[in-house]
Amino acid sequence: MDKKILGITAGVAVIIALSVLVLNLPTSEVIIPQKTNEKIGLVINSPTPSVSLQQLDEIFTDASSTGIGRSNVYLFWNVIEPVEGNFDWSQSDILMGLNEKNNLKVTLYFSIINGETLGPFPKWIGKPTLNGINQDELVNTLDMILSRYHIVDSVIIAGETESQFRYNEAFIPVYKELFSNVYDRIKEKHPDVQFGNSFALHQVLDKNLKHIVNDLAIGDFVAFSYTPTDILNEIVKTPDDAIDDLEKIFEIIPNKKIGFFEMSWSTSEFVGGDLISQKNFLEKLFNFYAQNESEIEFLTWYRYYDQKEDSCVTKQQKIGDQTIVVGGGSSMGTSEHVIERLNHYICNAGIVDINENFKPGWNEFKNQIQMTN
Repeated sequence: MDKKILGITAGVAVIIALSVLVLNLPTSEVIIPQKTNEKIGLVINSPTPSVSLQQLDEIFTDASSTGIGRSNVYLFWNVIEPVEGNFDWSQSDILMGLNEKNNLKVTLYFSIINGETLGPFPKWIGKPTLNGINQDELVNTLDMILSRYHIVDSVIIAGETESQFRYNEAFIPVYKELFSNVYDRIKEKHPDVQFGNSFALHQVLDKNLKHIVNDLAIGDFVAFSYTPTDILNEIVKTPDDAIDDLEKIFEIIPNKKIGFFEMSWSTSEFVGGDLISQKNFLEKLFNFYAQNESEIEFLTWYRYYDQKEDSCVTKQQKIGDQTIVVGGGSSMGTSEHVIERLNHYICNAGIVDINENFKPGWNEFKNQIQMTN
């Protein structure tokens, strides 16, 4: 099952939430934790799709009280530039403003590749193949975003990259040339911003796709998402097993910084999770971070809040004006059985439950960050 939906869901949830907001950003004094760690992040989401701006402001303040120093922001090209040359900043300004208010750096997910899907692209671009993507248009859009939001210090251009090239390895050189050209031109204007691609480690290991990661270990860092699950989206690893998986990254990529883009452990018993295993994984994850900090670009936990069951994944995800089909490489990967389990996994991956009660993982997360500062 293609886990690209983790990134999509976070972006969609925020877009839905912000679509109902009509207030201006709060003018209250910026509250900054006494100490923060810019390498440690949290995907900040709301427990329900629709929230007021005041509620969202409080959510960011509460999440930032842990001492995190960054968060992920998911911007899709078709949402940010629906008409060529005309940018819609209404949603991103709110999100970036809340991050800036809470002294958070941002890892930007801007998907040219989104697992098996290319884009989503604006309608005015159409549905280009990899070698049909206009580099000038891409560079211009990224330049506009980075010039507007100076808190963005890292950009992921492709996510779940291994899924795109698993059966299309002949197109790897095409993408490498595209990435290299865009990278060189953007770096001239934004030399302090780091660029890379992201891979789903669990899929890379399960499907023996290490060679694709090696071929595409380009840019300033190589990023990974991770879930301790099998192809049915059920948890099959212990926390120790999961750390062993993370250790394998340094064997695959020995000479580049590593970004841990979306690290998660669900507490849903339906898929084999529980509160204690999440807490234990967080403890071991931070021990792993401490031992390898010099090799790590950032480490971000997915995510802050749980959400209502069956609200996290549908077979077809709406992103702006486009629909993205969630699927894997087989009929098993697109079955209701797998979608159901993915829903349970993602909806319960937070460290605060749907009733806004802190899980043991919250205290572990907060305490561990304080020890790193």
